Amino acid sequence: MPEKLPALRAREVIRALQKAGFVKWRQKGSHLTMFRERDRRALTIPVHFSKTIPKGTFYAILKQAGISKEDFLRFLRQPTNRKMPSH
Repeated sequence: MPEKLPALRAREVIRALQKAGFVKWRQKGSHLTMFRERDRRALTIPVHFSKTIPKGTFYAILKQAGISKEDFLRFLRQPTNRKMPSH
């Protein structure tokens, strides 16, 4: 049975897409454009931090990104590489 998609906020989607190779490119108002150099894909994400991204919008983002729901969920679960402060 396919895994049900959790309700996601913009920051969670952005973090997962960064793990997929996208970088923040530019932002105009409440819309962030991300870009991936290797296949020259650009995608736009609505950034309303107090709201979750609607399912239809989320699936449109996945289509723009060219990744499957399963791959996205794998990126979502990957631990974030955070740099530890050096003393």
